Amino acid sequence: MRVIDHLNNAKQTLISFEILPPLKGKGIQSLYNHLDVLAEFKPAFINVTYHRSEHVFKKRADGIFEKVVVRKRPGTESICAAIMNKYNVDTVPHLICGGFNINETEDALINLHYLGIDNVLVLRGDAAKNEANFEPEPGGHKYAIDLLKQVTDLNSGIYLEEDLKDSSKTKFCIGVAGYPEKHFEAPNMETDLKNLKAKVDAGADYIVTQMFFDNAKYFSFVNACREVGINVPIIPGLKPIYTKKQLTILPKTFHIDLPTPLSEAIAACKNDLDVEKIGQEWLLEQSKELKKAGVPVLHYYTLGRPQLVANVVRELV
Repeated sequence: MRVIDHLNNAKQTLISFEILPPLKGKGIQSLYNHLDVLAEFKPAFINVTYHRSEHVFKKRADGIFEKVVVRKRPGTESICAAIMNKYNVDTVPHLICGGFNINETEDALINLHYLGIDNVLVLRGDAAKNEANFEPEPGGHKYAIDLLKQVTDLNSGIYLEEDLKDSSKTKFCIGVAGYPEKHFEAPNMETDLKNLKAKVDAGADYIVTQMFFDNAKYFSFVNACREVGINVPIIPGLKPIYTKKQLTILPKTFHIDLPTPLSEAIAACKNDLDVEKIGQEWLLEQSKELKKAGVPVLHYYTLGRPQLVANVVRELV
């Protein structure tokens, strides 16, 4: 089922999760062990992230350095199919601009269509680690809206080979990202909302937010979206905090603020076990307030802490 159909048919707030593909060299059982902890909550859907390839230089036997392409977390498409088969749950693969040209993107979408996966979360993706700014793949998309338009073209039966006859139409439900605290590259929130509306007008069915730790920022973001004519469902993205290091890592990596009461409570913790307890309590209170407000879905970024997330969800259902 498509995500938008889940949302339209829901009679109460749904639950969904986001997971990482296993690192290369790890078996899929490590992923199943992660999901087994969460399966009891019957999530409406599960997002599977995609990680672009990286270029590294490896020294050969003759002393010359060779540029090598490395993908540390491969397998998003096949993982989605495996999860659907094992858990009978819908999946949402992330689709990014970085690392793909338009032909490879079309092939990926065709493969997803063949597998019966009718959902995608369309993202530009981050810059490569060796790049100061995002650079598209040669022949690839620079912006998420261009990638989104390629998906909507396929939904209309329009392929890159324009002379194809009787071409099959796909039926992808398209999600996009929203930023309650503004995308760090946008000059201001007004511009960020304008860009987001352009994606919705181009065919996005729903929005999933960047993680946040202050519900007031989510509610303010939703109100701002509605004021500019963005009327699709807006799903809040939630993440537990479980280490002291995240006090500096999260703001730096994701360009978000941590509320003062949360940061002070974590700073006062003696160890990361204490941080886990604080993080779980904060996430639970966030979830309760959002559910009471009638959000369409509580979407949890599990990121290696399925038990912590499970403890929170168990208090809600």
